[in-house]
Amino acid sequence: MDITSDTHSQHISRQFNQELEELKTRLMAMGGLVEKQVQDAVTALLDGDTRLAERVIDNDNQVNAMQIRLDEECTRVLARRQPAASDLRLVLAVIRAASDLERIGDEASKIARNAIGLVESANGSRGFVEVRLISEHVRMMVRDALTSFARFDTELALKVVHEDEQVDSEYQSAMRALMTFMMEDARAISPVLSVMWILRALERIGDHANNLAEYVVYLVKGLDIRHTDPDELDEQSLTRKG
Repeated sequence: MDITSDTHSQHISRQFNQELEELKTRLMAMGGLVEKQVQDAVTALLDGDTRLAERVIDNDNQVNAMQIRLDEECTRVLARRQPAASDLRLVLAVIRAASDLERIGDEASKIARNAIGLVESANGSRGFVEVRLISEHVRMMVRDALTSFARFDTELALKVVHEDEQVDSEYQSAMRALMTFMMEDARAISPVLSVMWILRALERIGDHANNLAEYVVYLVKGLDIRHTDPDELDEQSLTRKG
């Protein structure tokens, strides 16, 4: 059965409905923090702001704590309410989404750590254009994935899934360009390797945003699309599958 934003307001138990809404609210709060972590980590690199980078690293503990709290709340709902159908899918989707958000936070910390090293070594800004481009793309993916979760919007979720292919293409192109640059100038190997690690972290953030979008489809349609070719996915195909 498909669900909409109104489905979870129809429980006999108003308290149960409030518990489910609280799970969503906590997940969106965690998502907001994680999205800012990514933005701040990239800004720290591009602006040479080591203090901001250190703040990103410190805030990762808060992200971890939010995931633990969400897991505890979800476990409590499962034990006390024994939800079924779309309610069960919501709780499971929140658990999975929180895990991916925590990993996005980890990737933001990796970016921040590499940013500190690059700023302190003052070894130029080769690859920063690619970092800016890909970071803007994956941040939009994270934002759209969270919005699709909040609105139960499978159309927006599918947009995120398709965007991941574009990010992968941009990542591969950037890596080829940086490999060529290192071969031409051995002195650039160390800083460029740091930029490559940053780009890898951004690509992984795109993957996690893609996962978030797939959970939305699972939540709303009850369909697992994790191993489905993105070219085969659209609203009509989901309707047929459902």
